[in-house]
Amino acid sequence: MKMLILTNCFLFFLLMLVLVLGYVSYPGVRLEIQDKHIVMDNGIVQVTLSNPGGSVTGIQYNGIDNLLEVQNMEFDRGYWDVVWSEAGKNGTKGTLDRLEATNFTVIVQNEEQLELSFTRTWLPSLEGKIPPLSIDKRFIMLRGSSGFYTYAIYEHLKGWPAFNLDNTRIAFKLRKDKFHYMVVADNRQRFMPLPDDRVEGRGQVLAYPEAVLLVDPVEPEFKGEVDDKYQYSCESRNNRVHGWICMDLSVGFWQITPSYEFRSAGPLKQYITSHVGPTILSVFHSTHYTGADLVMKFRAAEEWKKVYGPIFIYLNALSNGESPATLWEDANQQTVYEIERWPYAFPASQDFPSSYQRGKVKGRLLVQDRYVTDGCVPAGGAYVGLAATGDAGSWQREYKGYQFWTITDDKGYFTITDIRAGQYNLYSWVNGFIGDYRCDNVINITSGCEVDVGELVYEPPRDGPTLWEIGIPDRTAAEFCIPDPNPKYINRLYVKHPDRYRQYGLWERYAELYPNEDLVYTIGTSDYKKDWFFAQVNRKIDNNTYQETTWRINFKLDGVNTNGTYKLRLALASVHSAELQVRVNDSEANPPLFTSGVIGKENTIARHGIHGLYWLFSIDVQGTLLVQGNNTFFLKQPRNISPFQGILYDYIRLEGPSSLTSNI
Repeated sequence: MKMLILTNCFLFFLLMLVLVLGYVSYPGVRLEIQDKHIVMDNGIVQVTLSNPGGSVTGIQYNGIDNLLEVQNMEFDRGYWDVVWSEAGKNGTKGTLDRLEATNFTVIVQNEEQLELSFTRTWLPSLEGKIPPLSIDKRFIMLRGSSGFYTYAIYEHLKGWPAFNLDNTRIAFKLRKDKFHYMVVADNRQRFMPLPDDRVEGRGQVLAYPEAVLLVDPVEPEFKGEVDDKYQYSCESRNNRVHGWICMDLSVGFWQITPSYEFRSAGPLKQYITSHVGPTILSVFHSTHYTGADLVMKFRAAEEWKKVYGPIFIYLNALSNGESPATLWEDANQQTVYEIERWPYAFPASQDFPSSYQRGKVKGRLLVQDRYVTDGCVPAGGAYVGLAATGDAGSWQREYKGYQFWTITDDKGYFTITDIRAGQYNLYSWVNGFIGDYRCDNVINITSGCEVDVGELVYEPPRDGPTLWEIGIPDRTAAEFCIPDPNPKYINRLYVKHPDRYRQYGLWERYAELYPNEDLVYTIGTSDYKKDWFFAQVNRKIDNNTYQETTWRINFKLDGVNTNGTYKLRLALASVHSAELQVRVNDSEANPPLFTSGVIGKENTIARHGIHGLYWLFSIDVQGTLLVQGNNTFFLKQPRNISPFQGILYDYIRLEGPSSLTSNI
């Protein structure tokens, strides 16, 4: 036994020696400061930045002089940017600012690490010209690392002007002569068209500038396809790694985001990833799939600071004989490694707290719905998170702070680690149940704290027994009927793909499937997977004319409690500039039983999403409005200016009065 222990210790020592010697064999990190450029070099990767602007002008790797597009101006290769507007402006279209810095500082310089800072401070003389923010862009290179890290600190000081911020991100534009294969996920990867294919003559712009039909592409294989960057969007919770592969030289260029704590609007928020360019993005805040609700609005007296990142730009290459797929597999392994190291210990800014400076929350979540089960049941597979204090569900519209999420185990237990100090509410949603949960107690996180919230019970909205239901309460419209695309507008990646909804132009298929009369759904006969179109959109009459639509839900009641109140639950997965009117047994009733008013600016339908923001409406239906026998709910969307005005339903349920115990 003693000999076995000594042998194992010796083997462990040899392994550690190999790792240490391998690490030491990498040269130290070097810094070269030139008149107009600054170069970071660790012997594996060489990164060139503009001085003092802080744009990435060149990335040298694996014998390639520059992975970035050399035909672009230097400021248009790798850069941080924001879209902003002055206070009082409506909408989501602002002014682009590349956040060019005015000062350069070396923060850390030794053989193991470089950290560089590029700053810009707002001055009153710049009012109206640039956003009133103090900007600190950081770049980090570590010894032996096949890539580099970047993060930024934004700050708005008291007394600075009010303003709006629509979008912020970091972008890299790669060489179009080298990077042709794009990867967003295991089942979302393909050879991509060239940017040249989108120009007039080779491409035909469709309903909006982002969507282009390739009519005469450089490579004939892409002829007849639609290219649209929104087809490659991704939920924040899954947006960990994506990028491009240069097949000829077997090189991969990847953006790795080990945490989404700094992104706006929680785990379900959708962000653009990579797209034709070849372009690779890390978006931290945007109004896509949410609209004006996520325009960041700052008051003149407001003090605010936020750290975006760090993210890791990872580069890899193949050895002879390896498959290009290995690059993607390796990028995924590297992502796991980066996630395990989060929060990083090496950033020098005091605004980025290390793990020991953060806190932890644990507990258990149960669900109690007396019409589904007796007593409380574990909320297995539920999302539980901390976000800024607010109402239940407010996390999906929150953008100035940080959010920390996890998933419960099958018994409902959860632990959320590495939470920044601050005050939070705890939120949750549970698939299979409608609504949002919020713990009423404010949770105060301090450095090194551990908070046990005990057992929490979510009681989802419920007044009576389920008489009937349509769909699955999961915050998406994915379970409904997704039509085949028009053969003229195909993205071949999504043919026979689980994400059928990502094809262009599906909104026009409604008029083809229902040319004269609108959708009619009969409870007990219809199948929502086949008979409920995924989006209630307008019917196209001609190129400039659209007709409002009214959907009908027919159902039969064996008996009616005329003294009771029934409840219609309408959970919506997304809305865009639409109004939902509900009538019962009278399609012309004025006023309707319910109207949402015009809500939503999410543009989910046009952007090939299956959900945007979550909406829940609970409507009282007096028993006197119903009859024994056949009944009908009329769901009308009367706004008909655009093809993209519409509603994506998540789930619909009719509940009987609380005293009613029998189903239909």
